[in-house]
Amino acid sequence: MNKPIVAPSILAADWGCFSEEVRKITAAGADWIHVDVMDGHFVPPLTFGPPVVKVARQATSLPLDIHLMVAAPENHIEEFIQAGADYLTVHLEACTHLHRIIQQIKNCGAKAGVAINPATAVELTRDIISELDLLLIMTVNPGWGGQSFIANSIEKIQRASALIKQCNKNIILAVDGGIDEKTAEVAVRAGANALIAGTSIFKHPDPARMIQSLKNLPLA
Repeated sequence: MNKPIVAPSILAADWGCFSEEVRKITAAGADWIHVDVMDGHFVPPLTFGPPVVKVARQATSLPLDIHLMVAAPENHIEEFIQAGADYLTVHLEACTHLHRIIQQIKNCGAKAGVAINPATAVELTRDIISELDLLLIMTVNPGWGGQSFIANSIEKIQRASALIKQCNKNIILAVDGGIDEKTAEVAVRAGANALIAGTSIFKHPDPARMIQSLKNLPLA
């Protein structure tokens, strides 16, 4: 990988023309499509379910990156993978038996990711990180879109990058929340290699130009 993966978050799309938005962002040069699934319980608000993932799957051939911000994610894994998920990320904070859930994701045929909230230490992933395909650092508190990047996330990304290097595995280090051209640059410099961005892409007058700008950032 010599360029960051850019994964527009459809949380910021126009839901009234969902399929068209997915096709538009695919044509604009996105690498993945990121789908934020919120249950209104683990985090607000209530967003998408498996039927929406099926619609996205029909609208694009890009990898679908499903971010489960839900309580008891083990109850929903199979249905989201059947709907078309390529990557499925669960929150460390929502999982009592995290290793078991990671294996469940893999056994159902998807790549497994773990997300951690701003107040969660990266070091809590140390005993599980070698099992992961993706580690997601939340750079805002999960929930509502359009929040501002939390500045002290940079040092956390650096620690996560160091932890991944110790594993000597190709684990994707993703960042999500308040990602625009400025914050993406510092996140990539800190070691991130996947950028999840919603508002800065979908609300940009030229989404393709914004995506290309993020793709052109040099990896650390």
